[in-house]
Order: sequence, then C-alpha cells, then structure tokens
Amino acid sequence: MQSFRSEIENPVVEKDIIELEKKIRLFNEGSLTDESFRSLRLARGIYGQRQAGVQMIRIKLPYGKVTSNQLLRISDVSDRFSTGRLHITTRQDIQIHYVSIDDTPELWSQLEQDDITLREACGNTVRNVTASETAGIDVNEPFDVTPYAHAVFQFFLRNPICQEMGRKFKMSFSSSDADTALSYIHDLGFIPKIKDGERGFKVMLGGGLGSQPRSADLIYDFLPTYKIIPLIESVLRIFDRHGERARRMKARMKFLIKEYGVEKFLELVEAEQKALSNQEVHIEANDDAVKIADVAVPQVDIEDENAYNSWRALNVIPQKQEGLFAIGIKIKLGDFYTDKARELAALIKNYAADELRFSLRQNILIRHVKAELLPFFYQELKALDFVDAGYNATTDITACPGTDTCNLGIASSTGMADELEKVLYSEYPQYINNQDITIKISGCMNACGQHNMAHIGFQGMSIRTKDKLVAPAVQVLLGGGVLGNGEGRFSDKVIKLPSKRGPQALRLILDDFEANGNPDESFLEYYDRREGQKYFYNFLVTLSDTENLEPSDFIDWGTSEEYKQEVGVGECAGVVIDLVATLLLEAKEKLEKADEVFESTEQWADAIYLAYTANVNAAKALLLSEDVKTNSQANIISLFDDTFIETNKITLDTKNSFSDFVYQINKNEPNKEFATTYINQTKAFFNTIDVFRSRELVHANN
Repeated sequence: MQSFRSEIENPVVEKDIIELEKKIRLFNEGSLTDESFRSLRLARGIYGQRQAGVQMIRIKLPYGKVTSNQLLRISDVSDRFSTGRLHITTRQDIQIHYVSIDDTPELWSQLEQDDITLREACGNTVRNVTASETAGIDVNEPFDVTPYAHAVFQFFLRNPICQEMGRKFKMSFSSSDADTALSYIHDLGFIPKIKDGERGFKVMLGGGLGSQPRSADLIYDFLPTYKIIPLIESVLRIFDRHGERARRMKARMKFLIKEYGVEKFLELVEAEQKALSNQEVHIEANDDAVKIADVAVPQVDIEDENAYNSWRALNVIPQKQEGLFAIGIKIKLGDFYTDKARELAALIKNYAADELRFSLRQNILIRHVKAELLPFFYQELKALDFVDAGYNATTDITACPGTDTCNLGIASSTGMADELEKVLYSEYPQYINNQDITIKISGCMNACGQHNMAHIGFQGMSIRTKDKLVAPAVQVLLGGGVLGNGEGRFSDKVIKLPSKRGPQALRLILDDFEANGNPDESFLEYYDRREGQKYFYNFLVTLSDTENLEPSDFIDWGTSEEYKQEVGVGECAGVVIDLVATLLLEAKEKLEKADEVFESTEQWADAIYLAYTANVNAAKALLLSEDVKTNSQANIISLFDDTFIETNKITLDTKNSFSDFVYQINKNEPNKEFATTYINQTKAFFNTIDVFRSRELVHANN
C-alpha cells in the first residue's frame, strides 16, 4: 500500500487516497462505524454489492471519453483487482465488480496514474457529467460541447459546495437539438445554441426519472457559455441548503422544484450571486484540428461484401470533419472484457485519433476514422466479434445490472434483456435497423435502466398468487421517448405480469403495431392514436393471470434457482448519520478543512463554504440532542434559532440570530477579509457549543 504515495504527483489526489486507506483501516479495526464509513466510500466510487464482502467500483469518465492509455489502465486494474469484465453504465462510467475493500486505495492510485478518478462517482455528489457521444463530430451541432462539459467536471470535482448534498445531482450536455444526452431527465441539462454569433446554451432544470419522473423546466432559452458555471454553482448551493435530507425518496432536486416552484427557486438562485467564487467563468474552447495517426492503409480482403456494406450502412456515422467517420460498436448489455479492450486500445492509438467514447446506451463509439481505413477496422472489429448490426437500434436494449449485483434489484433485468433480444433477432429482423423504438429495462423502480422514458419499458417487480407464492414479475410501460430540444415524454404504466411472459408481451405489442399501424406512422404516433394505456392493457391482460402459473414462472430469467425476493439497502445516496458525537466530530473536521484551505490557497469561497457547512452540521448535532427533527439545511438554521437562540439557551458572540450569522455567506463577497471574519466567528460558535454541550452532559449524568 505504500507505492502510490510516491507515484502520484498531485498532492490533493494523494491525500484523498491516503485518507481512504486510513478510514478503511479504522473501519476494519472497529473504530469507525459502517454508517460513518459509508458516505466517504460512496463519494470515492465504492459501492456495496448484492454479494457480501465485495464492492462495485464505479470509474468516473467525464462524457465517456477514454484514450488508449486510459483504457489499458482500466483493463489492468480490472484484471488485477476484479474479474476482467467491464460494464458501461447509462452515465458513461465503467463499473467493475467483486473488488475487496482493502484493495481500493491501490486500485485508485493505479487509475490516477493515467488521470482517471473514482472521486464522486457515487454518493450525494455531482455525478458524472454526461454528453452526447457524438459531441465534436455531430454534423448538426452548433459547436462542440466537450470543452464545456469538461470544464464543469473539473470545477465541481472536490468542490465543497457539493460534497454532502441531500441527494445526487446529474448534468448533461447534448450536442444538438436532437438532445441525445437527455436534458429533460437531468437536474441541469444543456443544449448548445448560437445567438448573434455568440455561443450559449438552452438550459433545463429539475428533471429526473425514478419512481416519480419529472420533465425538466426551461429556465433559459439562451445563456452565454461564461455564465453556465456560475449558474450551476448557484443551483447547487440552493439545493444543498434547501434540499430534503430526512426523507430520501423526496430528496432529489425535482421535489424541491415541485415544492418551491421554478420562480421561487430561481429567486433564491439569484440571491446567491454575491457569494459566488466567480461571476463569470470563461471556458477555453478551441476547435483544434483532429490529430490522426499517419499510417499506411493495410491490405484487407473482405470476404463478405454484403456483410461489410450492411455494417457500414448501420454502424458507421459520417462526421462533420470531411473524410472522417465514427464507428458504433453495439455492446450487449454494456458488458465487454479486458482482452477486447486492449485490442481496441491498440486500434484507436495506431489507426485513429487515440480516443473513443462510451455512450449513454452502453455502447462504444470509435471516432476519427479515415474513410480508406474503414475496411481495415471492419476486419479487426469482426475478429473481436464487434460488428453486430443494430447500433442504437431497437435490438440495442438498455438494462441495468439488476439482481446480478445490485442490492435493490427485484427481478432480473439482464436475463430479460437477453430473452427479448433473442426474440427480436429471430422473429423481428426488421427491427435490427429500426431506431424508432427503444426498449429499456430496470430491475427496480429506481430507473437506472431508464425504463420509464422508453417506447417500450420493463420494470422488475414481484407478483403473488392467491396461495401467497411469489414469482418474479415485470411492469410493462409504453409511450415514452425523446422528442428533442429539451422535450420528452415518460412511459405509461400499462400492466404487471410474470417475468416469463415478458417476451410474449413484446410479441403482442410489435404484432399489433405491425398489423394496425399506418404507413410511416411512428410507434408514439400509433400509441397516441390508439389512446394509450387502456388499449394496450386490454390485449395484454390475459398475460397477467396468476392462476395458471407453471413451475418455470417461479424461476427468474438467467438463473436456475427458485425465485426469492431479496432486496437489500440501497446505496444510491449517502446515509443520515444520527449520532450527536459523530456529527460534531465531522463538523469540526469541516472547520479544520476550512482553516487548511484558507491558509494554503486563495480559494476564499471554498473556505467560507466549508465553514458554513461546519456551522450547519454542528447545529444539526445539537438539535438532534434535543430530539428535534430536521429535513434540510435551511430548516436546521431556522430550528436552531427557535430551539436555542430565542430560548436563550445559547447566546452567540455576534449577538445576532444564528440565521443572521450563517447567512452572511450570501450577503458578502467571498474575499479574504470576509473569509477571515467568518471562519473566526465559526470558531467562536464552536467554542460556545462545546461549553453548552459539556454543561448539558454534566446535567444529564447527575
């Protein structure tokens, strides 16, 4: 465990990894509770699995971009610490599984040698910033959004304002009005626009999936590029302060927007402007020429010209750069292995521009391939079994890991996807090149497989017979889809039926569409013309009968064992820590961090926010000691005044209310003078509550 300390040049990263190693040691010794350790490891991409004693590691790859060296590095750590399987997520990350918690510091240190992070891949943080995989090459894009997505990733990584929010926060950048990065389901979504020759973005706020999906609201038709980071910072500050923290199922930002309304929320965002570290952030975005390896074209003998032409028609995408093409690789369920990853790394390094991107549909896009090299790439990819037709087509089914590894999985999503794909390829070959219909599957209601925005979606559930036997089930959802330019629709819940009848439900839906759809009528147009839910429910209802289940219906797809519903504790967000002493200790650690940032950098806004967080955490601890329930930072601040200041139990050195003291952060510019004052006042507050806490403990023990 010592090697990474001298190999990592970035002292901030090195400190992160050393801290993780220390906390693991304390946890193993029993000096750190599971609850206290969980939020830290989640924010380092370490996520509990369904299987005891091993972890899933989520590798954060901004907008899905990797170089050959990075892909080799990921393969190395997967081979050494995991199983050699790489899973592409719907947020363009890579996940590896069955990793020992003790190996994670060394694993992380190895990744960082090629500038790959685990930081904030999970937990109540800003998750991976996603973007259209075609950004930078899209023939319809106003400009390349990649530099802006990258700047956002860099600015908010380790940023104090988004380390311990009530829930996760997701952002996306689409390359064009087609909105392939799905802005309407994100907390913040950005669509590029040009106005009077200036670059900017259409901005969507407050979208999300989960059990209660919500379409994002339009807040700007056009926001100049230099304003996007200040906007994001303001939004995050308000979400951090006002977002729900007690009820996890109501803690996403979409619920805060629903409660406050967009207008009130934006008023709070505007009021936060003075506290921002930067009023403008100009992002360097040079449209540099693509650097492609200068190599001779290898001699290639295509054995099957028809197969090659079909592949070129279905899986090859012309780029906006003349003479260059992108190659889509359909990755079944997002799973591929390190042996093939290494071959891909060599291909893109030696014959392309040393870059590929993982897509939101769990696929791979090789970019910047010269036209004359396409036959060679076909030959090499065919040897890897990477030329299956159907990139981004109906047969390209999206699914989360489900019961394979996830604690929250109720029914198998990957097993179901396997079966549906077999049905499509064998019985409905016309859908191999059909991009009008998407099929998505999630193993539970949390929608990691995005089932409730699909044309045809399946959600894992369970179903009981009258004899109280339990079988795996799916809910069929229909009618969702991306409309473009920030608009989309969510699927209707149509019917619940045993999982083993899912393939037959798909057959009935497609057969009905084939038989009754009008020429050139899209599936969504047909669904609306048929008046949706009721029509489809009526011809699927016979499949929902539980009186005639066979023994095989009690065995889920992809397994031979009888179904047993086992739902664990989810870790999609951090935990609420309920021990007063632990909260106070963490508050003091925040104050120490504020001091450290103040002394070692000129990031005054960061130091001030760390002090603010220390104040709120300390206040929460004292409220907890009085059995006062809280649900947001704003609520904590208000209740602390009610409980301690107005009752004269505590008197602050500032002689003001606690809210007046704390909310100085958005009434003063974040300069050195104010940072000095605020941190000193925070130290005085901690002295005050230490005296109060000591006195209360003495009384309690007498």
